[in-house]
Amino acid sequence: MSVKRIRELRKKLQAENLDGLILIHSDWMDSRFSLLRYITGFSGSTGLLVIGPKRADFFTDSRYTDQARKQIKGVKVHIVKGSALDALKDFQQLAPKNCRFGIDSAHLTVQELGKLRHVWSQAIFVKTDSALSDLGWVKEKEELQHIRKAVEISDTAFSRVLQLVKPGVKERDIAAELEYQMIMLGSEKPAFETIIASGYRSALPHGVASAKKLKKGDFVTFDFGATVNGYVSDITRTIVVGKATARQKKIYNIVLRAQLAGIKKVKAGTSGKAVDDAARKVITRSGYGKYFGHGTGHGIGYFVHIGPRLSPLSDDILKPNHVVTVEPGIYISGWGGVRIEDDVLVTRTGCKVLNKATKKLLEI
Repeated sequence: MSVKRIRELRKKLQAENLDGLILIHSDWMDSRFSLLRYITGFSGSTGLLVIGPKRADFFTDSRYTDQARKQIKGVKVHIVKGSALDALKDFQQLAPKNCRFGIDSAHLTVQELGKLRHVWSQAIFVKTDSALSDLGWVKEKEELQHIRKAVEISDTAFSRVLQLVKPGVKERDIAAELEYQMIMLGSEKPAFETIIASGYRSALPHGVASAKKLKKGDFVTFDFGATVNGYVSDITRTIVVGKATARQKKIYNIVLRAQLAGIKKVKAGTSGKAVDDAARKVITRSGYGKYFGHGTGHGIGYFVHIGPRLSPLSDDILKPNHVVTVEPGIYISGWGGVRIEDDVLVTRTGCKVLNKATKKLLEI
């Protein structure tokens, strides 16, 4: 896999008049958000990849000797002492004079760039976010299999954890059980920090689980995902503890209609803006437009937020084998909120919703 992806990446680099690319992943970074893993298959927490015109070299330390050699194919692996960046000074042949290397400015610190310029003083480093911007958007067959499995795990874990929902239970306890169930079902780790937000906290789009206890009549928003071979799912469901009020049912049904409208719009050739507009119109025309502040969705893959974006500002065009979330919401401060989210595979003629978990309003 790494050989094919590096070959494709070289073509993009050549189109930008670049001789190569340097990617760094450090211990301080979350390994779930690693371009290195997507390109090479390496899942460790520290590594450096140098892609040149004719060869590719990977640097890591002795903690990952066996792992790197097992996971990385078609790339020369170097096990170095200390910092991989510092070790580059001993590999001057990889950076001849005036060699132009692209760098991922979104994930490179000022300190790291300074070190690069010091150890390879004759090389030129150029921001190349455009060459990296759409990596992994279009999924291969194997990638789709991993995502489907992650979605299946999420759906099953959600159905299992519902038995824990009752007044007096802490949001954190539900999150812990949900993550445990996903691990038991085959997830490597949570795709992101699990959101369990109840009552007034359900109006927080990113209300990660807290010590708040569930109360009768609360909305409870579950936003979570599994990880399979580095690929993630991202699902949101909102339920009610006990019987739903008329207002809760109204808000829920508006969001559900908006989500279904967005999904209906998903197909190859459609813009992310058009999908967002289809969902947003339902909420706006119902009088709740000011309570929907975020985009309708985003791509998922080797981490949880990649392109294409589904938002009012998006110029992205959907292609077959993109996988996107469709997740409109209404959030009313001090009262509560609703979000419903599915992972959706884009096809040539339409789309396929991967999630099977019910979207009927559950009153538990």
